[in-house]
This record gives sequence, structure tokens and C-alpha cells, in this order.
Amino acid sequence: MLGRIALGLVVGIVGYTYVALRPPSPKICGSPGGPPVTSPRVRLGDGRHLAYKERGLPKEQAKHRIIVVHAFGDSKGFKLPISEELLKELQIYLVAFDRAGYGESDPNPRRSVKSDAFDIQELADKLQLGPKFFVIGISLGAYPVYGCLKYIPHRLSGAALVVPLANYWWRCFPANLSKIGPSRLIPQNRWAFTVAHYAPWLLHWWLTQKWIPSLSNSEDAFSPSDVEILRHLDGPPNEEQAKVDQQGAHESLHRDLMVSFGKWEFEPMDISNPFPNNEGFVHMWQGYEDKIFPFELNRYIAERLPWIRYHEVADAGHLLIYKAAHCEAILRALVSS
Repeated sequence: MLGRIALGLVVGIVGYTYVALRPPSPKICGSPGGPPVTSPRVRLGDGRHLAYKERGLPKEQAKHRIIVVHAFGDSKGFKLPISEELLKELQIYLVAFDRAGYGESDPNPRRSVKSDAFDIQELADKLQLGPKFFVIGISLGAYPVYGCLKYIPHRLSGAALVVPLANYWWRCFPANLSKIGPSRLIPQNRWAFTVAHYAPWLLHWWLTQKWIPSLSNSEDAFSPSDVEILRHLDGPPNEEQAKVDQQGAHESLHRDLMVSFGKWEFEPMDISNPFPNNEGFVHMWQGYEDKIFPFELNRYIAERLPWIRYHEVADAGHLLIYKAAHCEAILRALVSS
């Protein structure tokens, strides 16, 4: 009797563990039972689709063609505080896209820094943006831009890394700097990023279990200047935001953390100057008050990569691009250089 009970307990525990650790299958847009496709999309060589959204001048008329890479938990529909008049003045065509697994773009179970870079290249080719284009990466959306600088620098006219991801476990950071990043985070986010790095196979369970707080975007996670921006963001609800993880949180949010804080094939210090003849420039914009990716980390990278033009904004945090003056400065610096 006791043996049967013990066996039952073991089977139950194994079954629970298997179910808890295994992410559910994604609900692919356009598939039976999946969300509908409502946005224009391009079909990639491997059969996946990327959904995109355009702004500014028609690409045929624009002098500058820019691909914007959204942040964690965001989508192609995020609202940059720039007017159509400014885009017309600067002669900009702007296209944002849902990264793999987000919104209406198909998941990529093999997503990596490299794959996202080549997604960008293929998107540019499908949209016929020409041999070269600009890229802007925001927060975790900076890792695909680092991938572009590493793998397809010949396709770039220039790049902007805005409050960019700094993987706290990059070997290039001295021990004292490696500790700064996690120390500024609220505890639940620190643990989530740590699990993503050391035990990515456990991340789905960690972020879905209910016993321990696992990830938060509460005001405590942001600087005072960020909180002020959050409180003053206005306008009608963003319909795109409701679609961010509609295909499954694992293929969008969870995999984003796994790639961002996982083990990279390279680090920023391994990237050679993508513009050795000054035919383009890489800009890095960093908020001094950023509590997610502290300025000390990105300042350290910029000081050791002299081809990065570093802009540190004294009164800004992680959401600096949502302030109109900063957003305009980022665009002007990118296209004027």
C-alpha cells in the first residue's frame, strides 16, 4: 500500500513538473483558433511572417529610411512623440515591426541575437528599402541592433542604441560594474533576469507561478523622471498593446528575456568599427537616472568603443525617448550624421 502511495506521489510530482516547466504551444496569427491577421506583413525565407507599421514620407520619396526595433513588452504600435511635420522636414520614412513572437509576427523558437538581425535585413529587402538603412533599438530592442552591427554592418547607414540593454553577465564588465545593474533593480525583476540567465528552461514556470512575485513594471522599477512620463502619457488606448503577447507570453516576453540575458555569441567589445571611413555613425543615448540599465554600464562600453557617439541625458531615465525633445534630438542626430 505504502509503495503504491509513494509511486503515485512520484508520478504526480513528475507530471506536475512536466506541465509546469513546459510552455503552452503558441497561438499563431492566422491559424485555426489563433488571432486574426490585421496588419500588413512580409513573408520571410523560412516561412515566418513579420508584421510592420509605416510612418512618415513614402519610402520612395524619403531621403532616410529608418527601422525602429521596439522594447520589451511593446509592439510596432508604440507611439514615438514625433509629428508627421518633423518626419517630413527630416525626410524620414519610419517603419516599426513586431519582433518574432510579438503582436502579429510569427514566433521563432530559435530566436537569437543573430536571427533578429537577419530578420531586420530581410524586412528591409522585402520592403525594398535599398542597400542601406538606419536602425534604432530601444531598451531590449537594442540587442537586434547590436546583432546588425556585428553581422550586417555593410547594410547600415547608421544606428542609434537608446537606453540599450546591458547584459549584466557580459564578461567585458569588471566585477564591480556587474554588481551595479542587478543592485538597482527591484527584487522580483532581479530574480527574473537571473533565472533567464542561469536557468532559461525554468523561466516559464518562474514567470507564471503565483507564490513569489516574479516580474513587475510598477513605479518602483522606474526613476522619478520615468514615473512623471508614465503619469502624463495621454491619448486613446493603444490597440496594438493589447496584442503584444496574444500568441503566447513565452514566445514573446519570456523568450525576449532568455535571449537578452542569456549567453551571447559575442559581446559589444567584439564588434569592430562598422563605419571605419566615417560613412555612418553609431549613437548611444543613456539616461543618467536609468534604474534598469544604469549609466555606468553603457558609459563603460562607450568609453571603450570610440566609434560610439555617447549622449548621456542628465535629467532622464529609461523612458527618455517618450519625451518629445529627446526623441527629436535622437532622430536629428541619427540622420544628420
